[in-house]
Amino acid sequence: MTSTPRSPFRRAALAAAVATAALVLSACGGDAESASSGSASSGSSSSDDRHNAQDVTFAQGMIPHHRQALEMAELAADRASSAEVKDLAARIEKAQDPEIEKMTGWLKAWGEDVPEEGESMGESMPGMDHSGGSGMAGMMGDAEMQQLEKASGAAFDTAFLTMMVEHHEGAVEMARTEQSKGGYQPAKKTAGDIVTGQTAEITEMNELLGKSS
Repeated sequence: MTSTPRSPFRRAALAAAVATAALVLSACGGDAESASSGSASSGSSSSDDRHNAQDVTFAQGMIPHHRQALEMAELAADRASSAEVKDLAARIEKAQDPEIEKMTGWLKAWGEDVPEEGESMGESMPGMDHSGGSGMAGMMGDAEMQQLEKASGAAFDTAFLTMMVEHHEGAVEMARTEQSKGGYQPAKKTAGDIVTGQTAEITEMNELLGKSS
């Protein structure tokens, strides 16, 4: 049986229909791809990744604050007479050194300045008014650090505990400000860890001071 050839009109109509269908499918695919890429891009910018000025202030202040605590804790190895003070100092070093590294990483990722060794936040923010003359709550002044360096035995233990209580209280104050005003969730979590850990250590140190009095 011989097939009847299609007329030019039918062939043209069929070609037009195929072209139209291809265009529709292409448009639908493009819309879906755009929607997918838009959803992915919006999902990649989580609120947890956003930081504000308070987060920067917290990290730039807590780094030198922690560094001084480490400096004080290192003195305990040679000067403290109490095993409890030496143990506490070792725990302070173990907790705070990794936090310095963490906060340094945040500041570098944000394109912000990392405090230099020996630099306090008071040097970069002289308007801050806290005790100790360093610009931050709880920080020891040069005279107090020299006093601690010269002490040994039971006198060192008492001076260390007294100063570290004040130092921890300052850190807790700074951390609570971050908890209430910060925006970067990892920083707020670290602040919460500081509040919990150092508040417990304040209680411990006050009890040690009570035993020695």
